[in-house]
Amino acid sequence: MDKSRLLERFLRYVRIDTTAREDTESYPSSAGQLELGRLLVAELQNIGLADAAQDQYGIVTATIPPIAEETVPVIAFCAHMDTSPETSGTNVQPQVIEKYTGGDIRMPGDPAKVIRVTECPALEDAAGCTLITSDGTTLLGADDKAGIAAIVEAAAFLMEHPDRKHGPVRICFTCDEEIGRGVDHIDLKQLGAAACYTLDGSGAGTIDVETFSADLATVSIIGKNIHPSIAKDKMINAVRAAGDFLARLPRDRLAPEVTEGREGFLHPYEVSGGVANVRIKILLRDFDTKALTDHAGVLRATAEETERVFPGVKIDVDVKRQYRNMADGLTKEPRAVDCAMRALDKLGVTAELAIVRGGTDGSRLTEMGLPTPNLSTGQHTPHSPLEWACLEEMVHAAEWIVAIAETWAEK
Repeated sequence: MDKSRLLERFLRYVRIDTTAREDTESYPSSAGQLELGRLLVAELQNIGLADAAQDQYGIVTATIPPIAEETVPVIAFCAHMDTSPETSGTNVQPQVIEKYTGGDIRMPGDPAKVIRVTECPALEDAAGCTLITSDGTTLLGADDKAGIAAIVEAAAFLMEHPDRKHGPVRICFTCDEEIGRGVDHIDLKQLGAAACYTLDGSGAGTIDVETFSADLATVSIIGKNIHPSIAKDKMINAVRAAGDFLARLPRDRLAPEVTEGREGFLHPYEVSGGVANVRIKILLRDFDTKALTDHAGVLRATAEETERVFPGVKIDVDVKRQYRNMADGLTKEPRAVDCAMRALDKLGVTAELAIVRGGTDGSRLTEMGLPTPNLSTGQHTPHSPLEWACLEEMVHAAEWIVAIAETWAEK
């Protein structure tokens, strides 16, 4: 695997602003995703993938032709081009730290921001490695451009080494994964794979085989606005009602700040509006899909309590399905996880099967009928100006992709 070439790819990708935008219905939600897609098509064609193309939705697909003596199932590798809207992705200035010697990392663009070993223990295992960070004023974009770089480099390696036996390998780069729309326009028949792997995980050597199930609640609080000078017995302040509603939500349980492992939560993350109307967006998450109904019940009971305290206020709780735990769907194609584990064993690493307190494109792909576990890519502390990536772990991810393709081709 060409380590320097992989780094150059990654640095090219992160400099393109591909921030997903929730305030638009267009797909993709930002022009930068189309720009990155065009670049990826050119690179894939340059390494010999003649069918590399970007469709009308910005999704990039390509095929690595098979090199095998018999028919082998088609497998796919997937990563997303967008970055999180939680932190700016504009004008990313990547910093390369060669032969990291340990200790905290102070960000050059904002010295007040520090990647601390005490808060990011993965740094303890990174001594001697090449690390990449932003300058601290933006995120880095390793989520998920580390995954993209690993896939493209693995594709280049396979095209350069026709002695490595493998079946047909499909590549798919999606848009708007960070805002839950990543696979809205994926055609599974056109992809034609028996199993898929998302490259969207932290660290190295981990296979995510279970994710949250997820819904999104939009709470609309309707009040009545009137000039405050004549508001007595007339104004119904939706802002005050929103404050009451939020204060009543559990804080010692069912909140991300106090939960871990398999514990679910309610997460209010956006409030907008004024006296007449306030909208609150709340994430509902749990590994037990049935528990989402209970979490929605907590919101509706809380709404009724606030309506009693604020006569005249009307509160509507609208819950929309987002994605579901991939665990059940993976059992339908056990080779997906088994081949990933055996491939990693060939690289001298024992796989860690993990749960992820979040979701990936793989959550929805699995729900749609395409079993899709999630693999590590060398990214760390995503969605943050303290995000960083380890080059050696990205190289390992590319080697893992090659080994998986070869494992599926074994008798």
